[in-house]
Amino acid sequence: MSSFLANGRVWGDAEAITPSATANNAYSAIYVGGAGNVSVVTENGTTVTFTAPPVGTILPIRTQKVLATTTATLLVGFK
Repeated sequence: MSSFLANGRVWGDAEAITPSATANNAYSAIYVGGAGNVSVVTENGTTVTFTAPPVGTILPIRTQKVLATTTATLLVGFK
């Protein structure tokens, strides 16, 4: 079984993210591979936009959804 490591945190799985206003996208962290903003609904239901995170950033945020208003590309969700 493969694992992913970042800042001492290990994830057991990952998948490409397709932002959506309706689909559940539950992740423990998000890798940002391309420029833009990342808009999410957090695990607790708060909507937040990360404005222009640097390419290559891992956002350590638990999400319910990655919203369609997200403009960043090449997103990977860690589970």
